[in-house]
Amino acid sequence: MTVDSRLTWFRRIGYVAFAVCAIVVVLGAWVRLTAAGLGCPDWPTCYGHITPGQALDNVAQVNAAFPDRPLEYGKALREMIHRYAATALVFLILVMAVLAVSNRRNSAQPVAVPLFLLALVIVQGLFGALTVTWKLKPLIVTLHLLGGFTTLAILWWVCLRPAYRELHPRELLLRRLAAIALAALIVQIALGGWTSSNYAAVACPDLPTCQNSWWPPMDFAEAFVLWRGVGIDYEGGVLDQAARVAIHVSHRIGALVASLFLAIAALTAISRARSPALRRAGIAVLLALALQIALGVSTILEGYPLALATAHNAGAALLLLTMVTVLRHLWPLRATWLRGEKRI
Repeated sequence: MTVDSRLTWFRRIGYVAFAVCAIVVVLGAWVRLTAAGLGCPDWPTCYGHITPGQALDNVAQVNAAFPDRPLEYGKALREMIHRYAATALVFLILVMAVLAVSNRRNSAQPVAVPLFLLALVIVQGLFGALTVTWKLKPLIVTLHLLGGFTTLAILWWVCLRPAYRELHPRELLLRRLAAIALAALIVQIALGGWTSSNYAAVACPDLPTCQNSWWPPMDFAEAFVLWRGVGIDYEGGVLDQAARVAIHVSHRIGALVASLFLAIAALTAISRARSPALRRAGIAVLLALALQIALGVSTILEGYPLALATAHNAGAALLLLTMVTVLRHLWPLRATWLRGEKRI
């Protein structure tokens, strides 16, 4: 395989890995929202078997081995579908890393990024195992979610190949605003994961108020305790209502703040960017933001149906990807990259 063909295959596999990662992120939300996170109480097997079907064929034995959590085939199937997809993603990223190292003398070949991705998905596998063995500990679930979103964002970064150019002085403010908006979005995604993992999404069934109050009773001290020890079963949540309300309200406030920064960054990209691609990226951020707000509002007003709640998680991923696109068009900035003196 020639140097150029290795780079071509690296990019092709990168596109496939990105698509698979997007599926894994949505499947993760689907598993979490259908309370299937402990559908298989062991890891990496499912009730000691490779497939849920094998466990079902030996249901008496598996129920005797796991008396505290008898087999629920539907939940086990959803959990294992997620694991199979995640395993495929690990394999694809491993191939990308091998191709990158073998093609490292090509100045256009990214090397550090695919190696970082490989390390990241290994850590993700550890978080996946801890999610099960520590019985849906919110901190681990949230970190696992953030790891999935980070993997998706980096794969998208690798897939994007904008024209390299010097940054125009009018775009300097945009670069700062985009970085701030991305940071606000990451915090909001973390709050969303914390809300979901603590089963606080339904704590406020009304909108714009919560519990028919603009400031209901809330316990912020309990709401954000990150570590409560191991051995606790977190399925269904362990917090009282006041703590869950505090988490939910924090998520709503975070949504307002993040939306403000994202809208400002998007409008600045549309008005200040000299690159047509960058202006289109700004429009994409606005559209994704509008969609995400609509999904969030609809999810609450419709009583948290599974389809809308899953779409809301997917919307967060889409919004992240649009912001990564904006930043990708602002980086790299030096003309020397055009001559192949640096690697992306």
